[in-house]
Amino acid sequence: MLFSSLIFIFCFLPAFLALYFIVPGKFKNAVLLFFSLIFYAFGEPVYVLLMIYSITVNFLLGRAMEKYPEKKKGTFVFTVIINLFILGFFKYYGFVIENINTLFHLQIPVRKIALPIGISFYTFQTLSYIIDLYRGRIKLQKNPVDFAAYITMFPQLIAGPIVRYSDVEEELKNRIVSFEDFGAGCELFLVGLASKVVLANGIGELFDAVKAAGENVTVLFAWMGAVSYTFQIYFDFCGYSLMAIGLGRMMGFHFAKNFDHPYISSSVTEFWRRWHISLGTWFREYVYIPLGGNRCKVIKHIRNIIIVWLLTGLWHGASWNFVIWGAYYGILLLTEKYVISRIKIFKPIGHIITMFLVIIGWVIFSSDTIGQIGVSLSAMFGNASLGLCDAATLYQLKTYAVLLVLCAFFSLPFAGRITEKLKGRHPLMMSGLMTIMFIYCIALLVTSNYNPFLYFRF
Repeated sequence: MLFSSLIFIFCFLPAFLALYFIVPGKFKNAVLLFFSLIFYAFGEPVYVLLMIYSITVNFLLGRAMEKYPEKKKGTFVFTVIINLFILGFFKYYGFVIENINTLFHLQIPVRKIALPIGISFYTFQTLSYIIDLYRGRIKLQKNPVDFAAYITMFPQLIAGPIVRYSDVEEELKNRIVSFEDFGAGCELFLVGLASKVVLANGIGELFDAVKAAGENVTVLFAWMGAVSYTFQIYFDFCGYSLMAIGLGRMMGFHFAKNFDHPYISSSVTEFWRRWHISLGTWFREYVYIPLGGNRCKVIKHIRNIIIVWLLTGLWHGASWNFVIWGAYYGILLLTEKYVISRIKIFKPIGHIITMFLVIIGWVIFSSDTIGQIGVSLSAMFGNASLGLCDAATLYQLKTYAVLLVLCAFFSLPFAGRITEKLKGRHPLMMSGLMTIMFIYCIALLVTSNYNPFLYFRF
């Protein structure tokens, strides 16, 4: 994260903003497209061509749907198949072949194919455009530059949030950036940067230490690893989302929030209304509701939930741990819907149960193999090779205690409320604190090792 992050902050972003605000409004999308392609090429020079191909195909077939209404359905189906084939090939080719080899005792050679960064995110954005165009919910985009700018928009290109075309349709054509919006965008960007660099990277070191220990852990150390990853993935992904939303705001786009303090939830259902909101919205709009949602017989509703959550798991990666993770949440949600909903649970108790289940979910999610899931859970529930606790575990706990408390505090709404009050009463002081926070983040970036965002690989 060192070299690329500093280049982005001190070279790429200032150059982009300077040119973006100099050019007339009709050229802003062209500037955005040009810099977005450079941004993507910095990490994936070869796969820029794949993204351009995807943009071209979806733009032309979208126009064909409008030009030839008698062939609209066939063109729509063909376009969806192309998008899913591209995503499926690059993301699941190796996974499918490896499982075929295992199942049928074959030796089909598997060629390692690098996963294009952000392919899941930009493919879902192109699909949102095609599906909504077919449904008649949006107007055809006739300008190829504007369409390409929507797909490649660098703030959220790599790891979301998933921005549906309908959310930015009007702002693609006409947007105004006020000083207030620009200032709010800068603030969101800095908060997101601090969430990633200070909290996610810091607590991630504890998780790395637990993972490196393998089976040689105590029960307490195993739980510390699970809790540290719970905080790491939240501040990592939420931090990126805040930076993306902030950068969008600086350019005149108003992206919807992607997280709403999910760790205050008192049910798993509530947790998924607050976590990765853009992904949940996408699956609800384009998979769950078309399947029938909950307005159908119980057996079909169960089917719909299972399908959505198996797809959600697979969306995150071509690995059985993600499939298990998706099935895990599908079962939990169905249990809440048809069993737990009949029982009145005291809200604090519901919160404790929910966080316990969420932490277990992150253990499944973070494991590389099914065997590792078993080892981690076994250690957490008493079968740890080094017993309940030892001196090394207590040392690690003391080392990371302050950071764990800070992570817990900043995952709650109180931090935001306190910040808003201070900003209203002492704006100069808050500006000073934001400046100090920015300097501290840069200092950490200069001295830290490469540490990319976790969701880059999805």
